[in-house]
Amino acid sequence: MVYIHVPFCRSFCVYCDFYSEIACRGRDDGMYGSYLDGLCEEIRLRRRETAPTSGVNTLYIGGGTPSVLPPSAFGRIVEALGCGPFDEFTVEVNPEDIVEKGAPYVRELMKLGVNRFSMGVQSLDDGILRWMRRRHDAGTARRAFGILREAGAENVSLDLIFGLSQLTPEVLSGTLDGICELRPEHVSAYQLSIEEDSDLAAMVSDGRYMEASEELCALQYGRICDRLRSAGYMHYEISNWALPGREAVHNSAYWTRAPYVGFGPGAHSFDGVRRSWNSCELSGWSASEEVLGEAEAREERIMLGLRTARGIPASWCRPEDVRRCFADGSLVTVGDAPSPGSAVCGECAVAVPDGLSARVRIPESRWFVSDDIISGLI
Repeated sequence: MVYIHVPFCRSFCVYCDFYSEIACRGRDDGMYGSYLDGLCEEIRLRRRETAPTSGVNTLYIGGGTPSVLPPSAFGRIVEALGCGPFDEFTVEVNPEDIVEKGAPYVRELMKLGVNRFSMGVQSLDDGILRWMRRRHDAGTARRAFGILREAGAENVSLDLIFGLSQLTPEVLSGTLDGICELRPEHVSAYQLSIEEDSDLAAMVSDGRYMEASEELCALQYGRICDRLRSAGYMHYEISNWALPGREAVHNSAYWTRAPYVGFGPGAHSFDGVRRSWNSCELSGWSASEEVLGEAEAREERIMLGLRTARGIPASWCRPEDVRRCFADGSLVTVGDAPSPGSAVCGECAVAVPDGLSARVRIPESRWFVSDDIISGLI
């Protein structure tokens, strides 16, 4: 399970605070070479860390905007890793890059083993896209999706953003209808957050933007859940939906605390005990680490597991907390059915695990407030 960070973008979105450098085509091509030199050297020096992560045989190249790189750069990365082919090999792409470079570019990536594309669409409304400072419009996003299909891509994920105060029900419905018409295998929807170092944070601070209320965000999230459910998508994690059998293997492994290794500036790694992260520098990045204690590991298992429809064993939590959450409906058994040997609470008429033997999860109707529920369990 390997992650590669590509720290380049053509421009910065209004909400973004991820580490990235502006790279203009032609003028800054030299930066790519320097980055690749450093990346390949890091991979060589840390090669022993890769083998323990092979239980989840995936490679994810994210950013930044990986699709600014030429196919030769991806080839160099794959060669340096020397541990393919991968069961799932994902590359993040932006619509404007795919439209500009066309199907031949996509096919070259697929020849290298890429079998999943994650495309940042964010919205299918041109006004919203301009406000976000995205470089594509809705038409470009649709054309890019068509090019991916034309090139033979059979596993495509599209990203959406909600939680904007100016996102009307009509605009959101239009985007969701458009996404469902395209029929990607996977959809991710993320709530807009105000990151400290982003341009959006400055806009909020000086009164140029007013954040959406929690009530509005909850309504938007609910509409997304309803529309994607009606289109046949399985809501398998708080922010992720997939057609049956198309769940993201790489991202799903994060929620089980599987070991992973990250290369590149700003990348994170986890070996099951130690969590480490690289500094955000284009050259000469260095790593820091922390060791998780038993209590921290327990809290993380609960927090990550309850983000998913698979849930967690009830035995991970205190019995009194589990029963309290069953009583108020913030936990249900997986499948919403009583498990063998369970008792039934007469006051709330829901299954309450006997001996905490069941798997439990947060129902979809409560996922938007999952942080509050989880905090009461850890």
